[in-house]
Amino acid sequence: MKFGFIAHPTSPDLKRYVKMLDLFERTSTDQNDGYDRKIWDKKNLISFMDFARIRSATGAECEGVVRYMPLTAKEMLGSAREVQQRINRGIIELTAEGAQLVGLGGFTSIIGKRGLQTAESSPVPVTSGNSLTTYAGYKALDQIFQWLNITPNKEPVCIVGYPGSICLSLSKLLLSRGFRLDLLHRNTSTPKQQLLELLPRKYHGQVRLTADIETCYSRNRIYAGATSSGGIVDPDKLLPGSIFIDIALPRDVAADKRPTRKDIIIIDGGCLSASSAVTFGGESLNIAIKQQLNGCLAETMILALENRAETFSIGRNLDPDKVLEIGEIAEKHGFYAYPFSSYGERIEKQHVLNLSRYYQDIPAETSNQSDLAYINGVINSKASHADTLGRHSNYINPMMVDFLKLQHCDHVFIKGQGTQLINEQGDHYLDMVAGYGCLNLGHNPLAVRKALTQYLENHGSNFIQYVSIPEQTAKLADALIHLAPGKLQRVFFSNSGTEAVEAAIKIANAATGNPTIAYLENSYHGKTLGALSITGREKHRKHFQPLLPHCIQVPFADIDALRTVLTQQDIGALIVEIIQGEGGVHVPPEGYLQQVQAVCKETNTLLMVDEIQTGLGRTGRMFACEWEGIEPDVMMLSKSLSGGLIPIGATLCTAQVWDRAYGTSDRFLLHTSTFGGGNLAAVAALSALQAILEQDLPKHALEMGAYFKAELTQVTKNYPFIIDIRGKGLMLGIEISHDFENGVEACAREFATRLPGDWHTTYKFLPDDVRSHLQLAMARIEQTLSEMFCMKFVTKLGMDHKILTFVTANSSTVIRIQPPLIISKDEVDHFVSAFATVCEEMGTFLN
Repeated sequence: MKFGFIAHPTSPDLKRYVKMLDLFERTSTDQNDGYDRKIWDKKNLISFMDFARIRSATGAECEGVVRYMPLTAKEMLGSAREVQQRINRGIIELTAEGAQLVGLGGFTSIIGKRGLQTAESSPVPVTSGNSLTTYAGYKALDQIFQWLNITPNKEPVCIVGYPGSICLSLSKLLLSRGFRLDLLHRNTSTPKQQLLELLPRKYHGQVRLTADIETCYSRNRIYAGATSSGGIVDPDKLLPGSIFIDIALPRDVAADKRPTRKDIIIIDGGCLSASSAVTFGGESLNIAIKQQLNGCLAETMILALENRAETFSIGRNLDPDKVLEIGEIAEKHGFYAYPFSSYGERIEKQHVLNLSRYYQDIPAETSNQSDLAYINGVINSKASHADTLGRHSNYINPMMVDFLKLQHCDHVFIKGQGTQLINEQGDHYLDMVAGYGCLNLGHNPLAVRKALTQYLENHGSNFIQYVSIPEQTAKLADALIHLAPGKLQRVFFSNSGTEAVEAAIKIANAATGNPTIAYLENSYHGKTLGALSITGREKHRKHFQPLLPHCIQVPFADIDALRTVLTQQDIGALIVEIIQGEGGVHVPPEGYLQQVQAVCKETNTLLMVDEIQTGLGRTGRMFACEWEGIEPDVMMLSKSLSGGLIPIGATLCTAQVWDRAYGTSDRFLLHTSTFGGGNLAAVAALSALQAILEQDLPKHALEMGAYFKAELTQVTKNYPFIIDIRGKGLMLGIEISHDFENGVEACAREFATRLPGDWHTTYKFLPDDVRSHLQLAMARIEQTLSEMFCMKFVTKLGMDHKILTFVTANSSTVIRIQPPLIISKDEVDHFVSAFATVCEEMGTFLN
């Protein structure tokens, strides 16, 4: 059976979209067939889409065409008689194309006494689709109440647009379920009792009639709206936690775009989506218009699939039983009201659950007691995976949650032990990220936990800096200076790596009297303002300009360029990483660092070495600078210094540098930290250093790293997308790149060639700036595709093999391999085997 459907744009923007499609189609025909006056004749309906074949979940089939009447609702109401005639002509046109049933969308079903006049004059049955639209709204409300775990009689629902056909039928369905309703109607002369009599008398006690939306704002949190005028509700006036099911078009929420408020949800409620069991015509690349179909179009499809050429939904009175009937039939064929969307963007269950606190009973207590009850509830609640994601999304970083969900990396772990992380289901994951180098001893190392527990049980002092001398901190400084390379003799303690870098910047400035610092291209030293100023990656820096002045970037591993800068410019200090970790695990050429040290000595430039990732055994030596005998003037440590259990950073420098910077009565307290230098962190760090040495982890990292690198190189040698495996010890990087260069342009050219018309010539006459922007966009898309290819390795290792990896901060095509240094050979073999499998599976892109 074939159906036709007459849609219309519901906003001026969508009307322009329709015009664009019309112009595109006519231009294509003109270019392909040559000029013909008929091509540019005025049309009653504009072509939009032909469904060559729709096959439902039951195997039923139909076909159909969708045409646009290029008029907004306002324009249609302004000339209703003329529009009625155009609708009638449109039905005849669709009938001529073979349609046996015509669906009317939006105002095309309202014009002419809600479609009654249209149905009387139509040569084939017509339907407004309002029954299935109502069902979609009904199911959305039902789902919301289920997710929020509230009973129908607990929370009144405001129905906006009573007694319109959708709202009247929806009200009857909800009342039969025990819902309490506030019915918002137009302020007309119709007596309230007459409006009430439209509902069965037995339900009158469950409803409240009002013509004033303002009374609803203070009373209601859940709404369903389906007016013919739209723009009724001001989203800024809705109570926190409000959910509005906007069932029909035009929208009843007065906003062209999704409201920015995070404490309300507006759901596109009259829509259905086809499941994967439904196919639309010749689908290709999993691309088909199957989501968020307006209920009116979906109902027309369902009737055609059922071979029911009948006038199903016409007029004001929609039978609730028929609403349920068409909904059940739709679901049988694979069409469902879920997933939801808001202004076209998907709404997940968690978005709704994030508002659940607004529906909890709040005890009538004092404010303090109420707050305490809330905090106790948060602490004692058994948080699900969804709860944790929701809290992070609401209160920390929603984009991070969306990104991790997109990559299937949205894990929530409740336990960590050794090299393993365990989720609430008890699944074990091998952690090859290890806090980006924080967990050299693994998760929750026993030695550090015991030391911390004992210190706390003994009521050891902690925050005593600047009123006394912290004993454990002094011991830690002693131990670090003993282990550190060169002549380092002073330590400043902070809370993180970036703070350690900030301290180094200030030491260099104060000691030399010269604020200028040279840093290497592609380096990474942190994201606080000072550290960012000497980080050589523009994507981290560009949004925070202006950064610190007097910071000069030098090419990486180019000793001649460095010598030129240090000899020709007045530089106070140079900061380097022994291995550029976040830069993509780049190891400088052998001998380069010795040359760097020599040039610094020749030019009297302070040499500052960032060992935040490379230090404490990671590369096979206690400190990576020992590989080339480097003796820094300043050295920064953090990450694994406390075994990953307590935040700590350390900036070491020579006595000479410290004395020049802070060695006077006026200067010795110029740089301090409230939390830095506490005894508790020092206890953790001392026990971590002890454990690293007792287990000889630098040696283990050297041996295991060499084996790891060799095995990875062997299993990946036949895959051209594995560009490089590099690093030292257990600080490795796998560079992955699948070349998409010119792929997007080739795609555009292919379409321009295959589509009817001469689109190559059309492209030539686009404005220069438009073509320039398109070229840049295509290049950036190709780069993004390569990054997406790499991220699929991260996803597959996690999903298929329960191995956690991630890319480096500066390069999204390099997977970091920085496991705990306690990793076993069996665990290395497991990773290598899994990675080989992923390479084989991703090799499908090669042939």
